[in-house]
This record gives sequence, structure tokens and C-alpha cells, in this order.
Amino acid sequence: MPNDLNHLDAALAAYPRVALLEGPTPIQKLSRLSDLPELNGCQLYVKRDDLTGLGGGGNKLRKLEFLLGEALAEGADTLVTWGGLQSNHARLTAAVAARHGLACELILTPSAVRTDDDFCHNGNVLLDALFGAKVHRLARGVLPDAYATQLVDTLKGQGKRPFVMPLGGSSPRGSLGYAACAGEILRQAEALDMHFEQIIVPNGSAGTHSGLLAGVTLAGASTQILGYSVLATEEQAATTTLEKTRQVLQLLDRSTTLADHSIRVDGSQRGDAYGAPTEAMLEAVRLLASQEGLLTDPVYGGKAFAGLLAAVRRGDYRAGSNLLFVMTGGMPGLFAYRRAFE
Repeated sequence: MPNDLNHLDAALAAYPRVALLEGPTPIQKLSRLSDLPELNGCQLYVKRDDLTGLGGGGNKLRKLEFLLGEALAEGADTLVTWGGLQSNHARLTAAVAARHGLACELILTPSAVRTDDDFCHNGNVLLDALFGAKVHRLARGVLPDAYATQLVDTLKGQGKRPFVMPLGGSSPRGSLGYAACAGEILRQAEALDMHFEQIIVPNGSAGTHSGLLAGVTLAGASTQILGYSVLATEEQAATTTLEKTRQVLQLLDRSTTLADHSIRVDGSQRGDAYGAPTEAMLEAVRLLASQEGLLTDPVYGGKAFAGLLAAVRRGDYRAGSNLLFVMTGGMPGLFAYRRAFE
């Protein structure tokens, strides 16, 4: 059990933070799935980070708590960020800006694998406009970070005070949101009188994975963090996650070190490319919906849950293992992927 949550709390308190969640998100058991013989007696639980109310919910709100705190401390009046066309981070940045009376500029890049009408006009894209964001759709080949630099210069020339949110909200400062979440999970586990052998997350821009690992490390907990890469290759994701986790720990406690072998990344579920549907993802999304009535997205959660199912079916975990899957939200993406599910 963790023995230094107060240390983690004190370290996090040094950074400005704006509350965007309604409180701790629940941990729920997947009772029907856990009873399936094919899952070999493993006990599956979900951390419901899809149940964050603002903007349709999702894990990016935890990162935005610290990023918005930083932006407001600097006197910003405009939030700028970029991502893929169906970016959950862009949607929630727009929602946070609307809630706090800030302007929002979203830079969205086209997908290499999907060009159908549902993907281009439904899901998160629809919601970005509803939240009042100004959307810049880039042509293929235009670099979003370079475009953002030019946009920031233009905004400053207009007398505005822009603040740039990083891709996925996954800067070391943004990743503090999941260091805080690690403390939340460890306290919930104590209240449930149980230990989670492993916490399973999708790994895209690596902020969720890095934050959780930094948090459990600083708290002295033995729980392992496993990330299923959905964006980069396994090797690239592992390298990024290690570097980012160490950067988060530098913010929290410079004396805390992290061994290379602490990074656990599995690239088996990525598929051909970021956002490309896979048969395993489609099966995992359908299984979670049909057995538990829960919806997970096709880009992040669906692939990570497919990885968890494959590992449990292979017998990678002993019977009775308590495994916690972080549901990171992104449900609007399901509507953008309608054709993939037909």
C-alpha cells in the first residue's frame, strides 16, 4: 500500500490548478466480463475518467486543470492548441475556454487513414464548433507546430495574450493531472481494501501514462503502469514515456529517480497507423458495450482494452489478479467511426 501520499499532495500543491472535475471519478468492477471463463479468473475494474462532465468528459480535463492554472497565472485570454481532426484534447480545450470566458483557436490536421464524411464532420469536429472555437483545418503536409507559432505571433500583434496548450495536453505540467489521479486511485484502492497489480492505459502522447507512473513512484506504491501504444511504435512510445516521466518527477521531487525498466509499453494493438481501426479494437468496443453497457472510443480506449483482453486470455495474469483499466473518454469518436462499425 502507498505510504507517501502526503508527499505527493504537497508536491502537486506547488503548481496553480483550476478544478474542472466534479470530484473523484468512480472505480467500478466489470462483473459480467470478470465472470467470463475466457478471462481466467482475473478481476477487471475500470476507472471512469469518461465521467467528467465538462465538454463531454475525458482524461484531458485532468491535464487541463494544471495547464489552465498556468495559463491564467500568466494572464492569458486565448487558448491555442493542435491535434488530429478528431482530437479529444482540442474538444475539451474548447469547452474549458468556453467555461472560463476565453477565446480558443484549434489547429486540426487531416487523418492519413480516414476521409469519410462522418470522420470529417461529426464527432469531436461538430462539438468544437458548438463550443465556439475558431478552427483552422490544415492541408496535408502543413506542420501544426509551425502554424501555431505563426498564429501566436498574429494574435499577439492583435493585442491578445495567447497561451499554447501542447499536443494532447501532455507537457510535463499537464501530466501532473495524472500524477494527481494516481493519488486518487491509490486512496480509492485503500478504501476498497484492495491492491491493483496493474493499471492499464492507452498511450498516445504519453501524458496519462507518464503522470500515473510519476505519481505511484513518488507515493511509493508497487502498482505497475502498462500503456498500450496507439500513436507511436512501441520503442518510440517507451522512449517518450521514460523521458516524460522523468520530467514530471523533476517537477515533483528532483531527488526521486526512475529506472529504465519501470517503463512498460506494448505496441501490439496500434494497427497500421494512428486511428486505423483493427478487428481487435472493434471486438473490444463491442464486448464492453454489450456485456457492461459501457462505451469506449475507437482510437485510444478501444485498442488498449483489446490489449488487456488479449493479455488476460493468454494467461499473462494469475487468476484473481485485480486489474484496473482507465477509461479515458473520447466517446464522440464513436460517431466519427460509424462506417468502421458497420
